[in-house]
Amino acid sequence: MTEAPTAAPRGGRLSRSARRAQLLVAARDVFSAQGYHAAAMDDIAERAGVSKPVLYQHFPGKLELYRALLSTYADDLVARVRTALASTSDNGERVHAAVSAYFDFVAGEGGAFRLIFESDLRNEPEAAAVVEQASVRCIDAIATAVTQDAGIDWARARLLAVGLVGLSRHSAQHWMTSDREVPREEAVQLMSALAWRGIAGFPLVNPADQPGD
Repeated sequence: MTEAPTAAPRGGRLSRSARRAQLLVAARDVFSAQGYHAAAMDDIAERAGVSKPVLYQHFPGKLELYRALLSTYADDLVARVRTALASTSDNGERVHAAVSAYFDFVAGEGGAFRLIFESDLRNEPEAAAVVEQASVRCIDAIATAVTQDAGIDWARARLLAVGLVGLSRHSAQHWMTSDREVPREEAVQLMSALAWRGIAGFPLVNPADQPGD
């Protein structure tokens, strides 16, 4: 799984990769709390405990920093979904794991889900493309599993995958922003049961029923 950056210790010299990870964590906290437009590079440097020149050594501007952060967490979300799908060969459990991956993502440290799902930079083409590509990658991963196991064509499998991604994303987002009124595992079970009632209607492919070469 692609790992999101974790906070690095302040003070002392860090490797370039460790410093970059530290700056991304600081940027995540500031952007999640303030949004892109209200956040300032000064705020991010202060949050990271570095000077602005150090911040600019790694990221030439606020937009480049935001795009890097979006890419990091978009990759994290896609990796979570792919790992969930690969975690079992039982389709009911796969659906549960995929829904759970979205709930885990929105509950992650630092409110990173807001960068992906609630960005105030939706009209910036490159930032919007990162988010859209992450959604497409999740949809395609689910559609591939559905095609292989349910015996339906790609167009119909992808439509089902779009539905599962939409259900998972919006229910997880609502759960998070409504102060987790329903316990997490119960919420995941409710939504995965709803999704599985539909997907389970498509029979598994039985290799013995397939035409020979």
